[in-house]
Amino acid sequence: MDALSDVLRVLRLTGALFLDAEFTAPWCAISVAGHPRSGFFSSADHVVFFHFLIEGRCKAKLVDGGAAVELGAGDALLLPSDDSHLMGSDLHLAPVVSDDLVHPTEPGGIMRIVHGGGGELTRFVCGFLACDKRLSRPVIDALPKMLRVPFGGNAAAEWLTGLMRLGARESSMPRPGSDTVLAKLAELLFVEAIRRYVESMPEQESGWFAGLRDRYVGRTLALMHDKPGEAWTLESLASQVGLSRSALAERFTGLIGQPPMQYLTRWRLTVAAQKLRSEPSSLAAVAEHIGYESEAAFNRAFKREFGMPPAAWRKTARAADAV
Repeated sequence: MDALSDVLRVLRLTGALFLDAEFTAPWCAISVAGHPRSGFFSSADHVVFFHFLIEGRCKAKLVDGGAAVELGAGDALLLPSDDSHLMGSDLHLAPVVSDDLVHPTEPGGIMRIVHGGGGELTRFVCGFLACDKRLSRPVIDALPKMLRVPFGGNAAAEWLTGLMRLGARESSMPRPGSDTVLAKLAELLFVEAIRRYVESMPEQESGWFAGLRDRYVGRTLALMHDKPGEAWTLESLASQVGLSRSALAERFTGLIGQPPMQYLTRWRLTVAAQKLRSEPSSLAAVAEHIGYESEAAFNRAFKREFGMPPAAWRKTARAADAV
């Protein structure tokens, strides 16, 4: 399994398309960070929002600054850190709060927005993905606060756009199984957006995604993720990827922002946290799986990383999942 797939698996991404929005020019709406958490959101530790444009065009901008981006049909806009942002045909207009515009199509139905001045139509599907922020650092921390991902221009993109159109129809006319269909579509969009982001990054970029692309660092990450319980050393990793110890340490730290062995320790504990949350394995078995020879050493390391012993983590995480 490659490192990106492994990280996404551990994140336990869940989600569903939840809102079909139609705006007509002129319009401007603001989505506010830290929105009230109800329903699904009440148990979500971290939420990644996205908007997928089905039709029309608009602009988007973070409230706390930065340049506006132009969006057109087939574009996705990701907000990995739930930042407040503006969207509209004219961002200089006084914005309305998007939460105030939401209403169900029917009692218990999918939520919708219909708003604007009656001019040019812009239609998009909003969605969310939830994950545990403590387990999501490699991905969430490496993404910009707002990310435009164009999906137009080739057969694969047309296929994905078609699936999002299916999602919009599914949202408007829910049927048995719709929740599962919409959740998978939301996850598919997120994963494909990340892949395209990685492919489009400038060569001089640093960070976890840049590390994935690097010939040596990417291979090192793959080894760590494939066998987290292996007794890796800097020397054994360097030997596997064909670099000296010093060259690998410098290259890895320069791209990832931390030394290889520190990254390995944090990844092992992330894997342990996911296993504690989703499997009935004993603490000793989890510790052995990630390469700890004693349960006591595992307990100490886990508490340093997550702020509580593994047994307490398991109880707290499972209680949250049950909500």
